[in-house]
Amino acid sequence: MASPGLGTLTTGAFFSIVGRRYKRRRKKRSERKDRSGLRQSRNPQKHFTMDIEDEENMSSSSTDVKENRNLDNMPPKDSSTPGPVEGLPLSNGGGGSTSRKRPLEEGSNGHSKYRLKKRRKTPGPVLPKNALMQLNEIKPGLQYMLLSQTGPVHAPLFVMSVEVNGQIFEGSGPTKKKAKLHAAEKALRSFVQFPNASEAHLAMGRTLSVNTDFTSDQADFPDTLFNGFETPDKSEPPFYVGSNGDDSFSSSGDVSLSASPVPASLTQPPLPIPPPFPPPSGKNPVMILNELRPGLKYDFLSESGESHAKSFVMSVVVDGQFFEGSGRNKKLAKARAAQSALATVFNLHLDQTPSRQPVLSEGLQLHLPQVLADAVSRLVLGKFSDLTDNFSSPHARRKVLSGVVMTTGTDVKDAKVISVSTGTKCINGEYMSDRGLALNDCHAEIISRRSLLRFLYAQLELYLNNKEDQKKSIFQKSERGGFRLKDTVQFHLYISTSPCGDARIFSPHEPVLEGMTPESHQLTEPADRHPNRKARGQLRTKIESGEGTIPVRSNASIQTWDGVLQGERLLTMSCSDKIARWNVVGIQGSLLSIFVEPIYFSSIILGSLYHGDHLSRAMYQRISNIEDLPPLYTLNKPLLSGISNAEARQPGKAPNFSVNWTVGDSAIEVINATTGKDELGRPSRLCSPPPAAHQDH
Repeated sequence: MASPGLGTLTTGAFFSIVGRRYKRRRKKRSERKDRSGLRQSRNPQKHFTMDIEDEENMSSSSTDVKENRNLDNMPPKDSSTPGPVEGLPLSNGGGGSTSRKRPLEEGSNGHSKYRLKKRRKTPGPVLPKNALMQLNEIKPGLQYMLLSQTGPVHAPLFVMSVEVNGQIFEGSGPTKKKAKLHAAEKALRSFVQFPNASEAHLAMGRTLSVNTDFTSDQADFPDTLFNGFETPDKSEPPFYVGSNGDDSFSSSGDVSLSASPVPASLTQPPLPIPPPFPPPSGKNPVMILNELRPGLKYDFLSESGESHAKSFVMSVVVDGQFFEGSGRNKKLAKARAAQSALATVFNLHLDQTPSRQPVLSEGLQLHLPQVLADAVSRLVLGKFSDLTDNFSSPHARRKVLSGVVMTTGTDVKDAKVISVSTGTKCINGEYMSDRGLALNDCHAEIISRRSLLRFLYAQLELYLNNKEDQKKSIFQKSERGGFRLKDTVQFHLYISTSPCGDARIFSPHEPVLEGMTPESHQLTEPADRHPNRKARGQLRTKIESGEGTIPVRSNASIQTWDGVLQGERLLTMSCSDKIARWNVVGIQGSLLSIFVEPIYFSSIILGSLYHGDHLSRAMYQRISNIEDLPPLYTLNKPLLSGISNAEARQPGKAPNFSVNWTVGDSAIEVINATTGKDELGRPSRLCSPPPAAHQDH
């Protein structure tokens, strides 16, 4: 029987053709099964990564994929033709085994597979060196000996020892590693012969830098790393700060330092300022202090303010000294208390931004700048708290707080608060008095200076009325005639924020990217990049019955009394301009100038928004070219400084009242800032004739 299309084939030929076709089909099916089985057997159970180049090569064509997968198991069909193994180029452009980028390896079942690519480890932060590492760097090759092993099997106690410089140090722990670590720590402690961390850092040549601003009003601080002490070899004489009070360095082996770089009483004026030591990089003040003095206890002292503007006060005692810190929460208050302790006891200043550093005065420097600034701030705030029943009085509301503190020697502990005041507004033009019975300017710092004048009048009257009380007065006879302040008497002005005008308008500090350095990875605050712009150093006037200042126009008309009464805007000098004037003519006023020599502020201390460049320009640098001053008058350049425990910003609307207090007063006086008089329309006591000397001495 012939099949269609086969012609006249014989029966034998027909079955021969069918048999060959059947064999070919069976062979193809067998090959397909082998290939599918091979793919399943070589399917990897764990993921691996391939280069982008390999992925492109494998996905270029199905032929290339098969060739890559079964390269070793697919012999060439023609023995005379070399296969891919012998070096023929592949269809995807790759060569044989000699030109592959990644060698193949034999997998399970004898099949080849791609070698797994190792993942690259991302570098993490550099971990701090423990005591064992540091001791090994200082004294390499030390031998640790196991002295004993006690305790049960589940809780053993190992004791290890190490000999360093002829001394044996022992350490114990639940493991040999921890026991060795404790022994190394004891050995390192024997090297540190300095009473505080700052001197140890200096002696050990630490070159740490950090620009973290811990004085800003923030609740959290960056938690970075702090390395422990690295101590030099005892064979080398260590460098240390001399204990004679100067800032020279000596290299004697006799280490006899005082327990604190801040002496209790300063006896030799002027006192040189010790150089600030670089702070340990990173951890917030509480962590750093805990490293230096473990186990300190922080006490909660008080809580004040309204619910939306709470203020907490925390305290800590370090080496017998009491330190306080305040903030909008307890965490921030603790950090500021610790920061104050670090600055005083260890001379570690965590804010190294140049514009935040004190600007020293040119005259006699009787006190350490930061210690003085913090003491003045604490005294003014403490007195204001007493006068307002721990800030619970309705008149404790304020935007700006100011005060004047008097020192009579080199010991800050003898400082005395002379005046305290608040206020941020000026009188309305229609309430001005031609007899001086209204306060025109109720800004806090202006009121504080007015209160200081009351004190000066009383002290001068005390000297003149009774010869027995002359020693109690702050005045003494002048060789040129009249009177002058005693040499040790100084006045310090405190303002809770920078004075309005030129000092404040440029003072808010923000970190910028230009200040970032690869080493510190911190944002730093640059100096004024445009000191010569016309906006710098301008005279400014306050806004009538409001807050803020505006520049004085060069073509402004002359202010007249009747013009103001008819509605012309009242021009009142900004506080920055008034303080700059005081630095030339003095703070005593025109009447007292007849009897006493000029009196100047020895320091101006800001509780917030302190910027050394802007404040110094506003206070005296913009008038530095002044010449031909009368005798005894000079351009005063007081100490300018911020405080360690910076005040938080006072949000909310400013009150319309101002309060004032002068030493000897029984209570505060409340003045309506719009009218310049008290709540009953009576003149302020600051406008009255000078009272008799009734101050307590």
